[in-house]
Amino acid sequence: MEELAALALDEAAGLADYADVRAVTEETESVSVQDQRLDGVERATTRGIGIRVLAGGSWGFAATARLERAAVLEAAHRAHAVALASAQVQRRPVRLTPVPVARGATYSTPLRVDPFTVPLDEKLALLFAATAAAGAVDGLSFARGSTDAWRTTKRFLSSEGADVAQTVVQVAGGVECVAIADGQLQTRSFPNSFRGYCGTGGWEDVLALDLAGRAPGYAEECVALLTAPDLPAQTGTLVLDGNQLALQVHESVGHATELDRVLGYEAAYAGTSFLEPGDRGRLRYGSPLVNLTLDSTTPKALGTYGWDDEGVPAGRHVLVADGVLQGFLTSRETAAELDDGTVSNGTMRADSWAAIPLIRMTNIHLEPGEGSLEELLEDTGDGVFLSTNRSWSIDDKRVNFAFGCEVAYEIRAGKLGRRYRNPTYQGRTTAFWGSCDAVAGPQAWQVYGTPNCGKGQPGQVARVAHGAAPARFRDVVMGHR
Repeated sequence: MEELAALALDEAAGLADYADVRAVTEETESVSVQDQRLDGVERATTRGIGIRVLAGGSWGFAATARLERAAVLEAAHRAHAVALASAQVQRRPVRLTPVPVARGATYSTPLRVDPFTVPLDEKLALLFAATAAAGAVDGLSFARGSTDAWRTTKRFLSSEGADVAQTVVQVAGGVECVAIADGQLQTRSFPNSFRGYCGTGGWEDVLALDLAGRAPGYAEECVALLTAPDLPAQTGTLVLDGNQLALQVHESVGHATELDRVLGYEAAYAGTSFLEPGDRGRLRYGSPLVNLTLDSTTPKALGTYGWDDEGVPAGRHVLVADGVLQGFLTSRETAAELDDGTVSNGTMRADSWAAIPLIRMTNIHLEPGEGSLEELLEDTGDGVFLSTNRSWSIDDKRVNFAFGCEVAYEIRAGKLGRRYRNPTYQGRTTAFWGSCDAVAGPQAWQVYGTPNCGKGQPGQVARVAHGAAPARFRDVVMGHR
Protein backbone atom coordinates (compact mmCIF):
# COMPACT_ATOMS: atom_id res chain seq x y z
CA MET A 1 0.00 0.00 0.00
CA GLU A 2 2.85 2.39 0.72
CA GLU A 3 4.28 1.92 -2.77
CA LEU A 4 0.84 2.40 -4.30
CA ALA A 5 0.27 5.52 -2.20
CA ALA A 6 3.52 7.00 -3.50
CA LEU A 7 2.50 6.10 -7.06
CA ALA A 8 -0.89 7.76 -6.54
CA LEU A 9 0.74 10.92 -5.21
CA ASP A 10 3.18 11.16 -8.12
CA GLU A 11 0.36 10.78 -10.64
CA ALA A 12 -2.05 13.17 -8.92
CA ALA A 13 0.61 15.82 -8.25
CA GLY A 14 1.50 15.81 -11.93
CA LEU A 15 -2.09 16.64 -12.80
CA ALA A 16 -3.13 19.09 -10.09
CA ASP A 17 -1.98 22.14 -8.15
CA TYR A 18 -2.03 20.17 -4.89
CA ALA A 19 -2.59 16.53 -3.98
CA ASP A 20 -2.64 14.33 -0.91
CA VAL A 21 -3.07 10.60 -0.48
CA ARG A 22 -4.19 8.45 2.45
CA ALA A 23 -3.48 4.72 2.52
CA VAL A 24 -5.66 3.34 5.32
CA THR A 25 -6.29 -0.03 6.95
CA GLU A 26 -9.01 -0.16 9.61
CA GLU A 27 -9.79 -3.18 11.77
CA THR A 28 -12.91 -3.24 13.92
CA GLU A 29 -14.39 -5.65 16.43
CA SER A 30 -17.64 -5.44 18.40
CA VAL A 31 -18.74 -8.04 20.96
CA SER A 32 -22.18 -7.90 22.61
CA VAL A 33 -23.97 -10.16 25.09
CA GLN A 34 -27.35 -10.13 26.78
CA ASP A 35 -27.41 -11.90 30.12
CA GLN A 36 -25.63 -15.22 29.47
CA ARG A 37 -26.31 -15.27 25.73
CA LEU A 38 -24.01 -14.14 22.98
CA ASP A 39 -25.80 -11.34 21.15
CA GLY A 40 -23.30 -10.80 18.37
CA VAL A 41 -19.69 -10.63 17.25
CA GLU A 42 -18.79 -8.38 14.37
CA ARG A 43 -15.32 -8.20 12.90
CA ALA A 44 -14.20 -6.38 9.78
CA THR A 45 -11.09 -5.17 8.04
CA THR A 46 -11.16 -2.59 5.29
CA ARG A 47 -8.28 -1.09 3.36
CA GLY A 48 -7.90 1.28 0.48
CA ILE A 49 -6.40 4.49 -0.87
CA GLY A 50 -8.10 7.90 -0.98
CA ILE A 51 -6.79 10.64 -3.28
CA ARG A 52 -7.66 14.31 -2.91
CA VAL A 53 -6.57 16.95 -5.43
CA LEU A 54 -6.94 20.68 -5.87
CA ALA A 55 -7.21 21.78 -9.51
CA GLY A 56 -8.77 24.86 -11.01
CA GLY A 57 -9.43 26.12 -7.49
CA SER A 58 -11.75 23.20 -6.60
CA TRP A 59 -11.48 19.89 -4.80
CA GLY A 60 -11.70 16.49 -6.41
CA PHE A 61 -11.68 13.19 -4.57
CA ALA A 62 -11.62 9.54 -5.57
CA ALA A 63 -10.76 6.29 -3.80
CA THR A 64 -10.15 2.65 -4.55
CA ALA A 65 -10.05 -0.63 -2.69
CA ARG A 66 -8.41 -2.32 -5.66
CA LEU A 67 -4.79 -2.28 -4.56
CA GLU A 68 -3.15 -2.54 -7.95
CA ARG A 69 -1.28 -0.10 -10.14
CA ALA A 70 -3.95 0.44 -12.82
CA ALA A 71 -6.72 1.08 -10.27
CA VAL A 72 -4.66 3.60 -8.34
CA LEU A 73 -3.69 5.52 -11.45
CA GLU A 74 -7.31 5.56 -12.60
CA ALA A 75 -8.41 6.92 -9.22
CA ALA A 76 -5.86 9.74 -9.46
CA HIS A 77 -7.22 10.76 -12.87
CA ARG A 78 -10.81 10.46 -11.63
CA ALA A 79 -10.06 12.79 -8.69
CA HIS A 80 -8.58 15.30 -11.13
CA ALA A 81 -11.62 15.07 -13.41
CA VAL A 82 -13.95 15.67 -10.46
CA ALA A 83 -11.95 18.78 -9.49
CA LEU A 84 -12.15 20.21 -13.01
CA ALA A 85 -15.89 19.55 -13.17
CA SER A 86 -16.38 21.19 -9.78
CA ALA A 87 -14.41 24.21 -10.91
CA GLN A 88 -17.08 24.96 -13.49
CA VAL A 89 -19.59 25.81 -10.75
CA GLN A 90 -17.33 27.10 -7.95
CA ARG A 91 -18.36 30.20 -6.03
CA ARG A 92 -14.79 31.07 -5.12
CA PRO A 93 -11.49 29.24 -5.52
CA VAL A 94 -10.14 27.21 -2.62
CA ARG A 95 -7.13 28.60 -0.77
CA LEU A 96 -5.06 26.67 1.76
CA THR A 97 -3.31 28.06 4.82
CA PRO A 98 0.26 26.82 5.41
CA VAL A 99 1.03 23.78 7.55
CA PRO A 100 4.30 22.52 9.07
CA VAL A 101 5.49 19.73 6.76
CA ALA A 102 6.34 16.54 8.66
CA ARG A 103 8.55 14.03 6.84
CA GLY A 104 9.12 10.50 8.05
CA ALA A 105 7.25 11.11 11.32
CA THR A 106 5.31 8.39 13.16
CA TYR A 107 2.72 8.13 15.95
CA SER A 108 1.28 5.11 17.77
CA THR A 109 -1.28 4.98 20.57
CA PRO A 110 0.44 4.08 23.87
CA LEU A 111 -0.92 0.75 25.19
CA ARG A 112 0.12 -2.40 27.04
CA VAL A 113 -2.24 -5.04 25.63
CA ASP A 114 -3.40 -4.91 22.02
CA PRO A 115 -7.17 -5.62 22.20
CA PHE A 116 -7.00 -7.56 18.93
CA THR A 117 -4.68 -10.13 20.54
CA VAL A 118 -7.12 -10.93 23.37
CA PRO A 119 -9.03 -14.19 22.70
CA LEU A 120 -12.76 -13.95 22.16
CA ASP A 121 -13.36 -16.40 25.02
CA GLU A 122 -11.65 -14.02 27.43
CA LYS A 123 -13.81 -11.11 26.30
CA LEU A 124 -16.98 -13.18 26.61
CA ALA A 125 -15.98 -14.35 30.08
CA LEU A 126 -15.59 -10.73 31.17
CA LEU A 127 -18.99 -9.74 29.79
CA PHE A 128 -20.82 -12.82 31.08
CA ALA A 129 -19.42 -12.20 34.56
CA ALA A 130 -20.64 -8.60 34.44
CA THR A 131 -24.14 -9.43 33.22
CA ALA A 132 -24.43 -12.29 35.72
CA ALA A 133 -23.52 -9.94 38.56
CA ALA A 134 -26.14 -7.45 37.40
CA GLY A 135 -28.75 -10.17 36.81
CA ALA A 136 -28.43 -11.36 40.40
CA VAL A 137 -30.30 -8.21 41.49
CA ASP A 138 -34.01 -8.93 42.05
CA GLY A 139 -36.30 -7.12 39.64
CA LEU A 140 -33.80 -6.54 36.86
CA SER A 141 -35.23 -7.61 33.49
CA PHE A 142 -31.93 -8.10 31.70
CA ALA A 143 -28.39 -6.78 31.34
CA ARG A 144 -26.30 -6.16 28.26
CA GLY A 145 -22.52 -6.06 28.05
CA SER A 146 -20.25 -4.96 25.24
CA THR A 147 -16.66 -4.40 24.19
CA ASP A 148 -15.36 -2.71 21.07
CA ALA A 149 -11.97 -2.24 19.48
CA TRP A 150 -10.77 -0.16 16.54
CA ARG A 151 -7.30 -0.04 15.01
CA THR A 152 -6.56 2.42 12.22
CA THR A 153 -3.22 2.35 10.41
CA LYS A 154 -2.68 5.30 8.09
CA ARG A 155 0.01 6.69 5.80
CA PHE A 156 -0.43 10.31 4.66
CA LEU A 157 1.52 11.81 1.76
CA SER A 158 1.16 15.25 0.18
CA SER A 159 2.62 17.09 -2.77
CA GLU A 160 4.04 19.59 -0.26
CA GLY A 161 6.34 16.86 1.02
CA ALA A 162 4.42 15.53 4.02
CA ASP A 163 4.98 11.88 4.87
CA VAL A 164 3.55 10.64 8.17
CA ALA A 165 2.47 7.25 9.46
CA GLN A 166 0.29 6.59 12.48
CA THR A 167 -1.56 3.78 14.19
CA VAL A 168 -4.45 4.67 16.50
CA VAL A 169 -5.97 2.00 18.75
CA GLN A 170 -9.28 2.63 20.53
CA VAL A 171 -11.27 0.45 22.95
CA ALA A 172 -14.68 0.49 24.63
CA GLY A 173 -16.48 -1.52 27.27
CA GLY A 174 -19.60 -1.21 29.37
CA VAL A 175 -22.73 -2.68 30.93
CA GLU A 176 -26.35 -1.59 30.48
CA CYS A 177 -28.96 -2.62 33.05
CA VAL A 178 -32.64 -2.63 32.04
CA ALA A 179 -35.73 -2.99 34.26
CA ILE A 180 -39.30 -3.20 32.90
CA ALA A 181 -42.55 -3.21 34.91
CA ASP A 182 -45.98 -1.58 34.90
CA GLY A 183 -45.43 0.16 31.57
CA GLN A 184 -42.08 1.59 32.64
CA LEU A 185 -38.66 0.88 31.13
CA GLN A 186 -35.67 2.19 33.05
CA THR A 187 -31.98 1.98 32.19
CA ARG A 188 -28.76 2.51 34.07
CA SER A 189 -25.48 2.36 32.19
CA PHE A 190 -21.96 1.89 33.51
CA PRO A 191 -19.66 3.68 33.13
CA ASN A 192 -21.68 5.69 30.62
CA SER A 193 -24.24 5.33 27.85
CA PHE A 194 -22.93 5.18 24.24
CA ARG A 195 -21.13 1.82 24.67
CA GLY A 196 -19.73 2.65 28.11
CA TYR A 197 -16.09 3.70 28.42
CA CYS A 198 -14.51 4.70 25.10
CA GLY A 199 -10.89 5.82 24.76
CA THR A 200 -7.55 5.31 23.08
CA GLY A 201 -5.44 2.61 24.66
CA GLY A 202 -5.36 -1.14 25.22
CA TRP A 203 -7.35 -3.97 26.73
CA GLU A 204 -5.97 -3.05 30.14
CA ASP A 205 -8.30 -0.04 30.17
CA VAL A 206 -11.36 -2.28 29.77
CA LEU A 207 -10.18 -4.57 32.58
CA ALA A 208 -9.68 -1.53 34.84
CA LEU A 209 -13.41 -0.77 34.66
CA ASP A 210 -14.19 -3.76 36.94
CA LEU A 211 -17.49 -4.32 35.13
CA ALA A 212 -18.55 -7.29 37.27
CA GLY A 213 -17.79 -5.43 40.47
CA ARG A 214 -19.61 -2.24 39.52
CA ALA A 215 -22.62 -3.65 37.64
CA PRO A 216 -24.73 -4.70 40.67
CA GLY A 217 -24.91 -1.16 42.06
CA TYR A 218 -26.22 0.14 38.76
CA ALA A 219 -28.68 -2.75 38.51
CA GLU A 220 -30.06 -1.91 41.95
CA GLU A 221 -30.51 1.72 40.99
CA CYS A 222 -32.18 0.69 37.74
CA VAL A 223 -34.77 -1.40 39.60
CA ALA A 224 -35.34 1.39 42.12
CA LEU A 225 -36.16 3.79 39.28
CA LEU A 226 -39.26 1.73 38.42
CA THR A 227 -41.02 3.00 41.54
CA ALA A 228 -39.37 6.42 41.74
CA PRO A 229 -41.51 9.47 40.90
CA ASP A 230 -41.00 11.43 37.69
CA LEU A 231 -38.96 14.58 38.13
CA PRO A 232 -41.53 17.33 38.75
CA ALA A 233 -41.75 20.28 36.41
CA GLN A 234 -39.76 23.19 37.80
CA THR A 235 -37.36 26.01 37.05
CA GLY A 236 -34.40 25.96 39.35
CA THR A 237 -30.81 25.03 40.06
CA LEU A 238 -29.35 22.16 38.06
CA VAL A 239 -26.09 20.30 38.67
CA LEU A 240 -25.03 18.16 35.72
CA ASP A 241 -22.78 15.16 36.19
CA GLY A 242 -19.67 15.18 34.02
CA ASN A 243 -20.97 12.45 31.71
CA GLN A 244 -24.06 14.46 30.76
CA LEU A 245 -22.09 17.68 30.58
CA ALA A 246 -19.81 15.99 28.03
CA LEU A 247 -22.78 15.56 25.68
CA GLN A 248 -23.86 19.14 26.37
CA VAL A 249 -20.42 20.29 25.24
CA HIS A 250 -20.64 18.04 22.19
CA GLU A 251 -24.00 19.27 20.93
CA SER A 252 -24.04 22.94 21.93
CA VAL A 253 -20.34 23.82 21.63
CA GLY A 254 -18.53 21.25 19.50
CA HIS A 255 -20.84 21.22 16.50
CA ALA A 256 -21.62 24.93 16.81
CA THR A 257 -17.95 25.91 16.53
CA GLU A 258 -17.18 23.82 13.41
CA LEU A 259 -16.21 26.51 10.93
CA ASP A 260 -17.71 24.72 7.93
CA ARG A 261 -21.10 24.98 9.66
CA VAL A 262 -20.47 28.62 10.52
CA LEU A 263 -19.68 29.34 6.85
CA GLY A 264 -22.79 27.47 5.67
CA TYR A 265 -21.10 24.45 4.10
CA GLU A 266 -23.21 21.98 6.13
CA ALA A 267 -26.63 23.56 5.57
CA ALA A 268 -27.88 20.83 3.26
CA TYR A 269 -27.85 18.02 5.83
CA ALA A 270 -26.56 18.46 9.35
CA GLY A 271 -27.41 22.12 9.83
CA THR A 272 -25.39 25.26 10.26
CA SER A 273 -24.57 27.27 13.40
CA PHE A 274 -25.83 30.35 15.19
CA LEU A 275 -22.24 31.65 15.22
CA GLU A 276 -20.69 34.03 12.70
CA PRO A 277 -17.01 34.49 11.80
CA GLY A 278 -16.98 37.95 13.39
CA ASP A 279 -18.09 36.60 16.77
CA ARG A 280 -14.53 35.68 17.81
CA GLY A 281 -13.37 37.85 20.67
CA ARG A 282 -16.82 39.45 21.01
CA LEU A 283 -19.57 36.89 21.63
CA ARG A 284 -20.26 35.92 25.23
CA TYR A 285 -20.78 32.18 24.98
CA GLY A 286 -21.11 31.63 28.72
CA SER A 287 -20.25 32.92 32.16
CA PRO A 288 -16.64 33.80 33.09
CA LEU A 289 -16.31 30.28 34.55
CA VAL A 290 -16.78 28.67 31.13
CA ASN A 291 -13.46 27.77 29.49
CA LEU A 292 -13.40 25.33 26.59
CA THR A 293 -10.44 23.90 24.73
CA LEU A 294 -9.83 21.71 21.70
CA ASP A 295 -7.05 19.24 22.54
CA SER A 296 -6.21 16.29 20.29
CA THR A 297 -3.24 15.37 22.52
CA THR A 298 -5.23 14.41 25.65
CA PRO A 299 -3.93 11.07 26.99
CA LYS A 300 -6.43 8.19 26.64
CA ALA A 301 -9.09 10.37 24.99
CA LEU A 302 -11.01 8.88 22.06
CA GLY A 303 -10.17 11.79 19.74
CA THR A 304 -6.39 11.69 20.28
CA TYR A 305 -3.96 11.12 17.40
CA GLY A 306 -0.74 12.42 15.85
CA TRP A 307 -1.96 14.27 12.74
CA ASP A 308 -5.28 14.98 11.07
CA ASP A 309 -6.05 13.99 7.48
CA GLU A 310 -4.39 17.13 6.11
CA GLY A 311 -1.12 16.40 7.88
CA VAL A 312 -1.74 19.08 10.54
CA PRO A 313 -0.23 18.04 13.89
CA ALA A 314 -2.33 17.44 16.99
CA GLY A 315 -2.38 20.28 19.50
CA ARG A 316 -4.26 22.26 22.12
CA HIS A 317 -6.30 25.33 21.13
CA VAL A 318 -8.61 27.69 23.01
CA LEU A 319 -12.24 27.87 21.87
CA VAL A 320 -13.82 29.83 24.74
CA ALA A 321 -11.88 31.77 27.39
CA ASP A 322 -13.58 33.31 30.44
CA GLY A 323 -16.91 32.83 28.66
CA VAL A 324 -15.93 34.63 25.43
CA LEU A 325 -15.67 32.86 22.08
CA GLN A 326 -12.05 32.80 20.87
CA GLY A 327 -11.89 30.28 18.04
CA PHE A 328 -13.45 27.68 15.77
CA LEU A 329 -12.65 24.17 14.60
CA THR A 330 -10.83 24.85 11.34
CA SER A 331 -9.38 23.21 8.24
CA ARG A 332 -6.72 24.64 5.94
CA GLU A 333 -9.47 25.78 3.58
CA THR A 334 -11.90 27.29 6.10
CA ALA A 335 -9.10 29.01 8.04
CA ALA A 336 -8.13 30.79 4.82
CA GLU A 337 -11.73 32.04 4.51
CA LEU A 338 -11.22 34.11 7.68
CA ASP A 339 -8.37 35.93 5.89
CA ASP A 340 -6.74 37.07 9.14
CA GLY A 341 -3.80 34.72 9.59
CA THR A 342 -5.78 31.93 11.25
CA VAL A 343 -4.43 28.46 10.41
CA SER A 344 -5.90 24.98 10.73
CA ASN A 345 -6.08 23.51 14.22
CA GLY A 346 -5.96 19.94 12.93
CA THR A 347 -9.58 18.80 12.89
CA MET A 348 -9.94 17.43 9.35
CA ARG A 349 -10.77 13.72 9.46
CA ALA A 350 -12.45 11.15 7.25
CA ASP A 351 -14.12 8.04 8.63
CA SER A 352 -12.46 5.81 6.04
CA TRP A 353 -10.16 5.77 3.03
CA ALA A 354 -13.31 6.01 0.88
CA ALA A 355 -14.45 9.38 2.28
CA ILE A 356 -13.22 12.94 1.84
CA PRO A 357 -12.07 14.61 5.09
CA LEU A 358 -14.44 16.96 6.96
CA ILE A 359 -14.01 19.21 9.98
CA ARG A 360 -14.63 16.92 12.95
CA MET A 361 -14.41 17.32 16.69
CA THR A 362 -11.43 15.66 18.34
CA ASN A 363 -11.41 16.22 22.13
CA ILE A 364 -13.29 19.31 23.33
CA HIS A 365 -13.06 19.93 27.06
CA LEU A 366 -14.80 22.08 29.62
CA GLU A 367 -11.81 23.03 31.73
CA PRO A 368 -12.14 22.26 35.47
CA GLY A 369 -12.85 24.84 38.14
CA GLU A 370 -12.27 24.30 41.84
CA GLY A 371 -13.30 21.88 44.56
CA SER A 372 -14.86 18.43 44.72
CA LEU A 373 -18.36 17.38 43.70
CA GLU A 374 -19.26 17.16 47.40
CA GLU A 375 -18.15 20.74 47.95
CA LEU A 376 -20.11 21.88 44.91
CA LEU A 377 -23.27 20.17 46.21
CA GLU A 378 -22.79 21.59 49.69
CA ASP A 379 -22.48 25.07 48.23
CA THR A 380 -25.57 24.53 46.08
CA GLY A 381 -27.99 24.08 48.94
CA ASP A 382 -31.13 22.97 47.09
CA GLY A 383 -31.46 21.85 43.48
CA VAL A 384 -31.44 18.80 41.20
CA PHE A 385 -28.56 16.55 40.09
CA LEU A 386 -28.81 14.75 36.72
CA SER A 387 -26.57 11.99 35.40
CA THR A 388 -26.03 9.88 32.24
CA ASN A 389 -27.63 10.78 28.94
CA ARG A 390 -30.73 8.98 27.75
CA SER A 391 -31.99 11.20 24.90
CA TRP A 392 -30.99 14.38 23.11
CA SER A 393 -32.42 16.92 20.71
CA ILE A 394 -31.05 20.21 19.37
CA ASP A 395 -32.06 22.41 16.46
CA ASP A 396 -29.99 22.73 13.29
CA LYS A 397 -28.42 26.02 14.39
CA ARG A 398 -27.40 24.56 17.77
CA VAL A 399 -29.50 26.97 19.83
CA ASN A 400 -32.59 25.30 21.35
CA PHE A 401 -32.01 21.95 23.04
CA ALA A 402 -33.71 19.36 25.24
CA PHE A 403 -31.99 16.42 26.93
CA GLY A 404 -33.16 13.45 28.95
CA CYS A 405 -31.07 11.59 31.53
CA GLU A 406 -31.22 8.17 33.15
CA VAL A 407 -31.49 9.40 36.73
CA ALA A 408 -31.95 12.52 38.86
CA TYR A 409 -31.48 13.21 42.55
CA GLU A 410 -32.89 15.95 44.67
CA ILE A 411 -30.24 18.15 46.28
CA ARG A 412 -31.44 19.18 49.70
CA ALA A 413 -29.27 21.11 52.16
CA GLY A 414 -26.20 20.26 50.09
CA LYS A 415 -26.74 16.48 50.01
CA LEU A 416 -28.13 14.08 47.43
CA GLY A 417 -31.57 12.90 48.47
CA ARG A 418 -34.68 11.55 46.78
CA ARG A 419 -34.24 9.72 43.43
CA TYR A 420 -36.33 10.66 40.33
CA ARG A 421 -36.92 8.90 37.03
CA ASN A 422 -37.31 10.23 33.46
CA PRO A 423 -35.60 13.58 34.16
CA THR A 424 -35.31 16.17 31.40
CA TYR A 425 -33.98 19.69 31.04
CA GLN A 426 -34.01 22.27 28.26
CA GLY A 427 -32.57 25.64 27.34
CA ARG A 428 -30.88 27.90 24.82
CA THR A 429 -27.16 27.57 24.30
CA THR A 430 -25.68 30.93 25.34
CA ALA A 431 -28.26 31.53 28.08
CA PHE A 432 -27.59 28.08 29.51
CA TRP A 433 -23.80 28.43 29.52
CA GLY A 434 -24.26 31.97 30.81
CA SER A 435 -26.06 30.60 33.86
CA CYS A 436 -23.08 28.43 34.89
CA ASP A 437 -21.86 29.62 38.28
CA ALA A 438 -19.72 26.69 39.47
CA VAL A 439 -17.52 23.99 37.92
CA ALA A 440 -15.92 21.28 40.03
CA GLY A 441 -12.15 20.91 40.09
CA PRO A 442 -9.56 18.56 38.56
CA GLN A 443 -10.28 15.72 40.99
CA ALA A 444 -13.82 15.47 39.55
CA TRP A 445 -12.77 16.02 35.91
CA GLN A 446 -12.96 13.05 33.56
CA VAL A 447 -12.87 12.39 29.80
CA TYR A 448 -15.89 10.72 28.18
CA GLY A 449 -15.81 9.18 24.71
CA THR A 450 -18.52 9.47 22.07
CA PRO A 451 -18.06 6.80 19.37
CA ASN A 452 -20.96 7.74 17.11
CA CYS A 453 -20.70 11.41 16.12
CA GLY A 454 -22.42 11.84 12.76
CA LYS A 455 -21.84 14.51 10.13
CA GLY A 456 -21.60 15.00 6.40
CA GLN A 457 -23.52 14.08 3.30
CA PRO A 458 -23.05 11.18 2.62
CA GLY A 459 -22.87 10.61 6.35
CA GLN A 460 -19.64 9.89 8.19
CA VAL A 461 -19.15 8.71 11.78
CA ALA A 462 -16.32 9.99 13.99
CA ARG A 463 -15.06 8.92 17.41
CA VAL A 464 -14.56 11.95 19.67
CA ALA A 465 -14.27 12.81 23.36
CA HIS A 466 -15.05 15.50 25.91
CA GLY A 467 -13.57 16.19 29.31
CA ALA A 468 -15.81 17.66 31.99
CA ALA A 469 -16.39 17.90 35.72
CA PRO A 470 -19.83 18.36 37.28
CA ALA A 471 -21.07 21.93 36.97
CA ARG A 472 -23.96 24.04 38.27
CA PHE A 473 -26.48 26.06 36.27
CA ARG A 474 -29.17 28.42 37.55
CA ASP A 475 -32.79 29.00 36.46
CA VAL A 476 -33.00 25.91 34.25
CA VAL A 477 -36.31 24.49 33.04
CA MET A 478 -36.56 20.83 34.14
CA GLY A 479 -39.00 17.96 34.48
CA HIS A 480 -42.30 16.89 32.89
CA ARG A 481 -44.91 19.53 32.07
